Amino acid sequence: MTDGSLIERGGGAVLTGRLHLERVGRDGLLALTALGFGLILLWALFFREASLTLPLVGLVLVALALTLGGWGLLAERQSEAESLRAFQLMADDPAPCFMTDAAGHLILRNLAAETRFGADVRSLHDAFGRFALHPGELLMRLQKRAEAEGAAREDIQGASSVLRLTVHRAGETSYFWRADDLDLPRDGTGIAERPAVVAVGADLEEVPVAIMTFGPDGVMRVANFAARELMWNGEIRAAMFHDLFEGLGRPVSEWLADVTAGRHPGGAEVLRVRGEEERFLQITLRRYVEGGRPGALAILNDATRLKTLEAQFAQSQKMQAIGQLAGGIAHDFNNLLTAISGHCDLLLLRHGREDSDFADLEQIRQNANRAAALVGQLLAFSRKQTLNPEVLDLEDVLADLIHLLNRLMVEKVDLSLGRPGREGNRTLGRIRADKRQIEQVLINLVVNARDAMPQGGDVRIETEPVTLAEDLKRDRATVPAGDYTVIRVIDHGTGIPEHQLRQIFEPFFTTKRIGEGTGLGLSMAYGIMKQSGGFIFVDSTVGAGTTFSLYFPVFDGDDRAVPVIETRRVAAKQGEGVVLLVEDEASVRAFASRALSLRGYTVLEAANAEEALAKLEDKTLHVDLFVTDVVMPGMDGPAWVRRAHLERPGVKVIFMSGYAEDGLAEDQARVPNSVFLPKPFSLNDLTNTVQGLLS
Repeated sequence: MTDGSLIERGGGAVLTGRLHLERVGRDGLLALTALGFGLILLWALFFREASLTLPLVGLVLVALALTLGGWGLLAERQSEAESLRAFQLMADDPAPCFMTDAAGHLILRNLAAETRFGADVRSLHDAFGRFALHPGELLMRLQKRAEAEGAAREDIQGASSVLRLTVHRAGETSYFWRADDLDLPRDGTGIAERPAVVAVGADLEEVPVAIMTFGPDGVMRVANFAARELMWNGEIRAAMFHDLFEGLGRPVSEWLADVTAGRHPGGAEVLRVRGEEERFLQITLRRYVEGGRPGALAILNDATRLKTLEAQFAQSQKMQAIGQLAGGIAHDFNNLLTAISGHCDLLLLRHGREDSDFADLEQIRQNANRAAALVGQLLAFSRKQTLNPEVLDLEDVLADLIHLLNRLMVEKVDLSLGRPGREGNRTLGRIRADKRQIEQVLINLVVNARDAMPQGGDVRIETEPVTLAEDLKRDRATVPAGDYTVIRVIDHGTGIPEHQLRQIFEPFFTTKRIGEGTGLGLSMAYGIMKQSGGFIFVDSTVGAGTTFSLYFPVFDGDDRAVPVIETRRVAAKQGEGVVLLVEDEASVRAFASRALSLRGYTVLEAANAEEALAKLEDKTLHVDLFVTDVVMPGMDGPAWVRRAHLERPGVKVIFMSGYAEDGLAEDQARVPNSVFLPKPFSLNDLTNTVQGLLS
């Protein structure tokens, strides 16, 4: 046996390369032999007068090395003979056949393989390099499948034929390969009729762009280093297109097949990585033909952040749309509640407590008030409720509220108040907000914290002054840099799963059981905080608890900058004067007209602003008060009142609305002697407001 590339030729088989000892390394045997002879030589030169122990040890080592070497050589010869006998079955096969080691180096090949691929081929990579775009990955993929299944097969399409590559596992470290040339079916497709293709370079491995290629059947042919790094942290894998991606709206394999067949021009789509909920890739597919074999070239870009921003934008649009819907429904519903409660008040004027109908009427009135409170929550979420902002010290607010909050606790749940803000002599900054609404937010959060701890625990409210040196960005919101007063409501209850945190502020979404909550508490808190210029965030860990953080910007203006116009509450009595009532809702107009008439006022009715201005064209008509809705078809309330004041500047005004429209406060500020009456209102609310303004 020599070191040449052709070691043995016989029966049509060619043995190439060198078969190495597998059980005993030759380097080890040589070292053992050298050590033995070294000991003998050492004894002969320096220790001849000493005992014979040293040369005996040397002889034993030499004998051991020779024995092991002979045994290893015998095993090598036996293994070589077994391989030759096994390969002899393929020696006369007309198809090219190879036997390789695990690294793909040729051990044996038949004459057909030498004729087909050349005598100088030393590895499968050399043999099939010109047939595959990336032969290394193709051969490794087939070999991995053969290790798992015993055999594997894949077709490599050429210009006029298909090379079918088959591999069988022959031993622990050896494989049999067979290459068959198959005719390519003729479909009559001319060159001029072929769709445009993308030219693909021979080596994509070092391209700094993630690139994969796929066959029409979805089998991945190539994944360059950038693609493997993106998908599998550099690991080499075999994969199918539909096993990698999903989320197109139709089977992704159909899209791939359409592109490779030329039925679809390709393009970019954002797909989800299969098995990863929040990871997205932009896949750009283009058809290509390489060696007469059609396929699809896929360029991959990480689109996770883009998709996240898209989802956040869609969520903000959804919240805005829900808010607009809630505000519109609440506005219309407030008109209905005004009419219901108002006519109920009119009936109660004619039925005393001793009357049999009094209890039924009282039930109607109470339920109308409950409905009004529910509508108020919708308006709070939509940020269209009427606020009465004032400068507040949150420590004073909590001191007043803590007694009520304690009464809301159950037996096993305690409430504590912490003030980290006092550490370091830092005091809480004042805020400007509606005290009643802030109290409602805190009550809702504390009740939710209590309900999250059915086994008991401690609800803690903390206040802290916070200074942001730079903008704080989290949860689709940006908190500008500056000084803030922060309130945190902390519980150690069941926590909120991550997938529910994204919906926690949506109206009618609740984590409580059916019948235990309306799902409007947190949406109302969200709306109030937004309308007050603040921010609300939630942090939660399942099984550990939840923390709601409220950020209020510190108010450093003058207390007197917030004027408050209050109507005097006077005892009900007969009034006098002319009231022009402008209301587009007929039922509300009918109730308000009857209520004011019963109090002795002369009421002129108008269904819209244009009708009201037409009545005022009569210069002989004296009007003491305008009572008008704010939002009406055509001209709105502030607009027609300003026009009327050009001729009648001294007339006082009451604006009515189901919610405070954007810009209403500014419009009202430009109208002198005006007050606001929110809907729904009762008979006494209306008449007392009119009396207070006219007296």
